[in-house]
Amino acid sequence: MSVTIKDVAKQANVAPSTVSRVLTDSPRISEKTKRKVRKVMEEMGYHLNFSGRMLVQQSTQTIGVVMKGSSSHSFDNPFFSDVLRGISASCHKHDYSINITTGDSEDAIYRDVIKMVQGKRVDGVIVLYSKEDDQVVPYLRERNFPFVMIGKPTADAKDIIYVDNDNVQASKEVAEFLINLGHEKIGYIGGDTHFEVTTARLTGFQQAVAAYGIDIPDRFYKNIQLNSGDAKKAVGELLSVDEPPTALIVTDDFNALTVMLALQEQGIRIPEEMSVISFNNTIISRLANPPLTTVDTQPYQLGYESADCLVAQLGSDKMFKKSVIVPTVIVERDSCMTRK
Repeated sequence: MSVTIKDVAKQANVAPSTVSRVLTDSPRISEKTKRKVRKVMEEMGYHLNFSGRMLVQQSTQTIGVVMKGSSSHSFDNPFFSDVLRGISASCHKHDYSINITTGDSEDAIYRDVIKMVQGKRVDGVIVLYSKEDDQVVPYLRERNFPFVMIGKPTADAKDIIYVDNDNVQASKEVAEFLINLGHEKIGYIGGDTHFEVTTARLTGFQQAVAAYGIDIPDRFYKNIQLNSGDAKKAVGELLSVDEPPTALIVTDDFNALTVMLALQEQGIRIPEEMSVISFNNTIISRLANPPLTTVDTQPYQLGYESADCLVAQLGSDKMFKKSVIVPTVIVERDSCMTRK
C-alpha cells in the first residue's frame, strides 16, 4: 500500500494538517518542523499525489512560457536558454511544471496561448518579452489570466507585474565605458525595434553620447535580426563610410558574434582596429574570439524572479502589483581597448 499523509503525520508525531502545510511550504510552519516532516517523508518514501491534488485544488501545477517569436530562433540564442534555466529552477522549487509555446510564427504562438488558457492547461503564464502590437498580453489581460512579463510593459499597461533590467541605464554605462576608452566614433547595432528592450537600450546610448556632447551620425545606426546576412550588410555599410566607427555596441551577444565574424571576414582586427561590446553575458561571450566584453543582464535571475513572482501571484488574490529590476554589470574581456 502507498504511504499516506496520515501515515507521515503519525510517524512524525504531528497533525495531518501540518503535513499538508509542509507540502505547500506554508509560512505558518516552522523550519524545524518542516525539516522533521520532510525527513520522515523521505524515509517512508512518501510522494505527493499530484493528480489528486490538482482535482481538489483545480490547479494544473503548470506554468506556461511564451517564447519571443519563433521558438526555433529563440532556442538558437543562449539568452533564452539561460532564462528558461532560471524559470525551471524556481518552478522545481515550487513543484510546478513548464509548458512552452512551440509555434514558429507570432500567430502560431498566439494560438498556443489560447489553447493553454482555454484548455486550462496552465495556471499562469510567463511572457518572455515586451513588444508593440503584441496579441498575447492584451488577450491575457482581457481574460484576467495570471501572467508575468520579462521586459518593461508598454505605456498603456502599467498594472502588469514584470521583471527586467534597467536597460536605459545599462546602455548609458556601455556608451560611457567606450567613451572613457577614448572612442567617440561609436556605431550602434540594435535589434527588432518593435521590442521594448531595443528602444530602451537605444535611448540609453543616445542620452549618454548627448551628455558628452558627441554627435553620432545616422549612418552609424543599424538594426539586424538573427542572421549572418544582416550582420554582413551592416558591417559592410559601417566600414564603407568616411571615417568609420572605432567601436561598436551590439545589443545582444548572439548578434555580436555574427558581427565579429563579419568584421574578421573583412580583415578587421578586434580590438586593435574595432572594439566590440554587447549585452547578456551568455556562453557566446566567453567562447568568442576574442572573448567578448559584455553586460551581464543575469538572464538566469530574470527567469527565476519571473517564476517566483508568478507563483506568488497564483498563491494570493491580493498580491501587490510589483516590478523586479535585476541589476547589471559590465564584464570586461578582450574585445575592447583604449583608442590611441
